[in-house]
Amino acid sequence: MDSITQIVLGAAVGEATLGNKIGNKALLWGAIGGTIPDLDVFVGKLFDTVTELDIHRGFSHSVLFSILLAPILGYLISKLYKSYEADWKSWSWLFFWSLFTHPLLDSFTTWGTQLFWPLDYRVAIHSIFVIDPLYTLPFLISTIAILFYKRESPIRRRWNRFGLLFSTAYLGITLLIKTHVDSHFVDSLRKQNIDYERFQSRPTPFNTILWTANIETKDSFLISYYSLFDSAEEVAFKQIPKAVDLELPIREEADYKRLQFLTKGYYTIKSSGDKILMNDLRFGQLTGWEEGDDDFVFTYQFSPLKNGKWLVERTPNNMQKAREAMGGLWNRIKGN
Repeated sequence: MDSITQIVLGAAVGEATLGNKIGNKALLWGAIGGTIPDLDVFVGKLFDTVTELDIHRGFSHSVLFSILLAPILGYLISKLYKSYEADWKSWSWLFFWSLFTHPLLDSFTTWGTQLFWPLDYRVAIHSIFVIDPLYTLPFLISTIAILFYKRESPIRRRWNRFGLLFSTAYLGITLLIKTHVDSHFVDSLRKQNIDYERFQSRPTPFNTILWTANIETKDSFLISYYSLFDSAEEVAFKQIPKAVDLELPIREEADYKRLQFLTKGYYTIKSSGDKILMNDLRFGQLTGWEEGDDDFVFTYQFSPLKNGKWLVERTPNNMQKAREAMGGLWNRIKGN
């Protein structure tokens, strides 16, 4: 999830753990703990494109990381606040939950979280977008409200419980919506006599009303959009060829094989001059709901080098185009 959401979640968890003992310091250190896992973004910048992808939401987002780091932070902070009621065990408990709930929430998004590191498996439930105002705003309001009450106040605890219960309930609702959406996609595929191997659905940016799906067939991927407000009984599917024959020059490249794993096979290949483009379908198109083009959020460009190797870079997005398409996103959310 985005940084603000993770800060709020960490603060709320800190309050639930130690708020009645140390007051607003629990919010502060819970918020700090909630941001630590995403420091892997800065570490990734020191490496090449594919290694950077591997590092993000890797070890720092694992249960093991939370278990190892929590007692260290707990011990250090307990020395900083010797006069307070909380001992190092209590501080360690605060940091464990603020660290661990960060990747737990990230697991509901699309990127994939290596929760069980060192196992090379990434949990991705695909039920919420990384920025969802309906999830974050009530949580943020309840956390800010806490600041206006003393640590002994029962109203303070009620505000915090509201934030935690609301956020948990919202995640549960996204799972129910996803179940409904998946059944609608499957029903449309059946009615249109489309044979498919697998599919993956996820919400579009900033909402859980408009969903998109990638459906894999033998030779292509189908991309579709469905809003809970759609009046049409069936969804339309756009076909994009896999074009796997274009991958022959890079098939044995280690970076290409790693990207195949990270994308979980949801990718298509496209040529551009002497370059080979690999579209990661998991994060969809910048403007697909409006124009249906092939401008994907994540595209990796393989450029040939003189030594016979290939340089892998992520192609930059046309953000101006994406911003202009936001109105189209709202129109599509309202239904077809």
